[in-house]
Amino acid sequence: MTPVHFSFTSAFMLGLAGLAFYRTHLLSALLCLEGMMLSLFIALALWALQLETTTFSSAPMFLLAFSACEASAGLALLVATARTHGTDRLQSLNLLQC
Repeated sequence: MTPVHFSFTSAFMLGLAGLAFYRTHLLSALLCLEGMMLSLFIALALWALQLETTTFSSAPMFLLAFSACEASAGLALLVATARTHGTDRLQSLNLLQC
């Protein structure tokens, strides 16, 4: 495994571990998801460069656009929960309550 592959694999695993073990605030969970998406973007871009094909070169841009949409939806959810519940702690949220 090359050092570049190790670095983005470890970045993805750190984001996944942060999402699994540190879930007290919604903002920290969103940041872990964003880190995972960015490491996937880097991996996909490097894979497209290694294959040297033009047909696969647009896939990282679609992933980056999806990541931006996910971030904006997550921040809108963060603002909505902070306004309704007064905090972004995941312990205070109830999924059964509308």
